[in-house]
Amino acid sequence: MISKDYIILDPHGMHARPATALIKLARQYKSSFSLKKEEKLIQMRSMLNILSIAAKYGDTISVIIEGEDESKAVAAFDYFFNEEMKKF
Repeated sequence: MISKDYIILDPHGMHARPATALIKLARQYKSSFSLKKEEKLIQMRSMLNILSIAAKYGDTISVIIEGEDESKAVAAFDYFFNEEMKKF
């Protein structure tokens, strides 16, 4: 299991477009994915789940990855949160 913290860099926070892109990214891997903000933990299976954590600009969220390809997945999530989140 890998758990990594990320800061939301999009001025609009985690909205529909990045949430959809995040789901598409997660579906490329066999591992299971969860997001955690403060005490709320959700499975990264639907856009509504992701939007329910109400992550705003500057918030810190944790991505929890567990599975056989978690090492590959964490690199892709690093890129997503550090580069792609700036473009939405």
